[in-house]
Amino acid sequence: MKPVRFGLIGCGRVARYHAQALMEIEGSELVAVCDIVPERADDFSKRYGGDSYYDHRALLEREDVDVVCIATPSGDHPAIGIDAARAGKHVVVEKPIGLTLKEIDDLIDACKSKNVKLCTVHQNRFNPAIVKLREAVDQGRFGKFSHGSIAVRWNRGQHYYDQAKWRGTWKEDGGVLMNQCIHGIDLLRWMMGEPESLAAFTANHFHDIEAEDVGVAAIKFGSGALGTIEGTSNVYPLNWEETLTIFGERGSASVGGVAVNRIERWEFDDPDYSHSLGDMPDPESVYGSGHSLLLARMAEAIRNDGEPPVTGEDGRAAVEMVLAVYRSQETGSIVRFPLVQESERIAEARGLGGKR
Repeated sequence: MKPVRFGLIGCGRVARYHAQALMEIEGSELVAVCDIVPERADDFSKRYGGDSYYDHRALLEREDVDVVCIATPSGDHPAIGIDAARAGKHVVVEKPIGLTLKEIDDLIDACKSKNVKLCTVHQNRFNPAIVKLREAVDQGRFGKFSHGSIAVRWNRGQHYYDQAKWRGTWKEDGGVLMNQCIHGIDLLRWMMGEPESLAAFTANHFHDIEAEDVGVAAIKFGSGALGTIEGTSNVYPLNWEETLTIFGERGSASVGGVAVNRIERWEFDDPDYSHSLGDMPDPESVYGSGHSLLLARMAEAIRNDGEPPVTGEDGRAAVEMVLAVYRSQETGSIVRFPLVQESERIAEARGLGGKR
């Protein structure tokens, strides 16, 4: 088996899940790590292996790096990804893939022009319970959809935001919908299909940040089905749940737990159609265990010239839904898809003037 050699850019909160996953994947190797804080890069290198760098451009000069995982602050994702594509590296980008559609489109175009693969990290697609739910959707078990919902009810104290100045800012992060809830938003769209229109409200009740700590939205999908989004970091005192629920004419199902990891209800018109998963314990953290499967599939796609497990377009679509929520809050109106104007707050913060 031809080895796939990974570089990791950004050695912060989520990076260890990438490193641990690569240690588990046969035929994959972490050969280089990078962080702008030298001590962090060096410590990470000692713990997980790979040579340490302090400038991602130096890491990208290595000929033995096939693919890079980008786990930096969100606002940096597209620019670093474009640098990687221009260096001929395949690209894996943590969520969100970017903060504006223009920047994301530039990244997608750069990867296409250099013929490299682009993968967005939405690892919850690989939770066993979510895999079973998607199987039911693909088999038509629900029949015609009625409606679906995602609820992300977590806790993030002020200390979480104080640990890194970029968190909760419009320029580099966004709020709970862009940072925490976007995984669930990706799952809702993946199951229900493309959205047609959306109306939303957001607020900041408890945190000293620029962006929202709670948001709700009502969605109409292209199929005519309806949906809701609820995301918050205000749940006291600890993370409560991330629950995805789908209702159809011939079936209903709910996947919950702290990180959409456990089937709570599973009821279909065929009484013999069982999910057969038994009790699924909550993971040690809300990151779950899906990074291993996602990165293994990406390595396989590189070896066999296949499709990335979660495409750049998938990542873009989830961000578009969040930006539509922000746009609806800003204008007090229903927003239709495709989104033709960015969220003013994020676009202006990033110097784009609000236009795509």
